[in-house]
Amino acid sequence: MNIREVRQHGDGWGVFGPNASRASAVEPTQAAAQQRARDILANQGGGEMRTRGENGKIRAQDTIKPGNDPRRSRG
Repeated sequence: MNIREVRQHGDGWGVFGPNASRASAVEPTQAAAQQRARDILANQGGGEMRTRGENGKIRAQDTIKPGNDPRRSRG
């Protein structure tokens, strides 16, 4: 399963893959990082987004559906 975590990273909020020590994206606010995580997951076929609070505990979890692939053939 595809998972992304949003957690504090320096002065901002980072989007991390499972067991990653480096953020795949860093945003100034938690809300912006959550939106970036949603976009990443949708582009990768969907998955789980977990948001950790300032204390490090998971405070929210959302299932993200796959995004629409504009190159997908219809027919």
